[in-house]
Amino acid sequence: MDFLAIFSFVGFTSLVAIIAWYATRTTDEQSSDGYFLGGRSLTAGVIAGSLLLTNLSTEQIVGLNGSAYKDGLSVMAWETLAAIAMVVTAVLLLPRYLKGGLTTVPQFLATRFDVSTKTITSGLFLTGYVVVLLPVILYSGSVAISGMFDVPGMFNISDDAALVACIWGIGIIGSIYAVFGGLKAVAVSDSINAIGLIIGGILIPVFGLMAIGDGSILTGLDNLMNTNPERFDSTGETGQEVPFSTIFTGMMLVQLFYWGTNQQIIQRALGAKSLAEGQKGLLLAAFLKILGPLILVLPGMIAYHYFDGGLASSDLAYPELVRAVLPKAMVGFFAAVLFGAILSSFNSVLNSSVTLFGIDIYKQHINKDATEGTVVKYGKIFGVCLALAAMFIAPLIANAGSLFNYLQEINGIYSIPILTIIVVGYLTKRVPAIAAKIGILSGSILYIISQFFMKPNFVESALAEANAAGMTDAAQLAKVEADAYPHYLHVMAILFVSNILIMLLIGKFMPRKEPFELQYTQQVNIEPYKYVKQVGLVVVAIVVGIYIYFAK
Repeated sequence: MDFLAIFSFVGFTSLVAIIAWYATRTTDEQSSDGYFLGGRSLTAGVIAGSLLLTNLSTEQIVGLNGSAYKDGLSVMAWETLAAIAMVVTAVLLLPRYLKGGLTTVPQFLATRFDVSTKTITSGLFLTGYVVVLLPVILYSGSVAISGMFDVPGMFNISDDAALVACIWGIGIIGSIYAVFGGLKAVAVSDSINAIGLIIGGILIPVFGLMAIGDGSILTGLDNLMNTNPERFDSTGETGQEVPFSTIFTGMMLVQLFYWGTNQQIIQRALGAKSLAEGQKGLLLAAFLKILGPLILVLPGMIAYHYFDGGLASSDLAYPELVRAVLPKAMVGFFAAVLFGAILSSFNSVLNSSVTLFGIDIYKQHINKDATEGTVVKYGKIFGVCLALAAMFIAPLIANAGSLFNYLQEINGIYSIPILTIIVVGYLTKRVPAIAAKIGILSGSILYIISQFFMKPNFVESALAEANAAGMTDAAQLAKVEADAYPHYLHVMAILFVSNILIMLLIGKFMPRKEPFELQYTQQVNIEPYKYVKQVGLVVVAIVVGIYIYFAK
């Protein structure tokens, strides 16, 4: 790695840190609103930028492009359908969240059901964050940074030692942002990094198209589309990561959970200075999310053409393309942008974990009389412990680049049960707390039984029959495996509907004594953005139009 690359990396990273410090120096970090929600002062642009950067991290950039390398355009569903979910959140969920003055999503569950329902939900969130998200973000990010800077060669150390050094470097810097800066520091740094990531992310497909088009972007695009036209199909097939049918079942549920109820994401909108600003931020992010495939799908498809489908692993598609087409002078800037994406995801999850612990566990169960300053103090201590745990766990993870689809499956353990009780909580008035507890526990347990006990047995039996019949073709065996058991997104949809019916049935025979009414706390202005529905319809129409245009 030459001096220019290192200088540009350190320079851009330092600039982001200085601006974040300057923007947050007057925020009251000793109050819950100041620390956890940036003083409820976030504007539309900051919310949109923070949403996008929180969403983007190395395992997604590498993993989703790897999926595109393997399956083609159909994996864009992870990006384009997110725009529709953000519209639903802006129109239906955010008005209710801000009316109730929420700091965390589980807070609503305490009011609607009871405190133990809130605690169970917060515990599920925290378990998912510390066991799955934080270590994977650290590991995959460290692999990318170590490779781009050739850390083993630079310091003459082993690959494992370089990996551990990068994990702790990212972990410590991310912790400083999240634990000691609060949400506003995270959000401001996200917004700056969003600009860099969009610029750097678009440069990769631009240089990639020029590489396969003899210096011309349009020629490169023409070559890409004409060489393998079947890969430009928006409708996935059975055996691929996103079969078309899943778009109408579990895919939309996953998107609604992620963008509408997941604490690490929705916390940005909860910090809005008004409902109108929050809605505009979500809608702006939705428009930008439609462009997501340019960064997260197109490079993988270019890599398939560039390397003629000959890479040893689909997860190598993005890093190998970057190494092949990016001018050497820009490597440092791009590494800094990627570093920003890694930090953003890490510190956003960590900040949300601190919020959940401080508000929903420490204040609720450990020290009910704690002042706001005490809650923030012990939240920070918990954040440091959580970060240390993630840094110790991260080196134990292997093959992080291939975890994108697997992570979506794992997250179903808590995502669908939580979405279920929130939907029922807002749409009904008399479903009792016991229904929520049964719904969230049964949803998690049934999903675990389905995906980690029943599915392996069905797949193993189907593959044994195929092998006995003399089937050896890899593509055929993959189809046999896919057909052996319902796609996990379909399983999510089945359990979602089942849990809702169970909760409604309990509500019919064991209703609440008093119907639930959502009270307005008057913490922020809840006058909606006057064009929210019109702009939302435009976003939905664009997404549907893209699918129709590319459908084969």
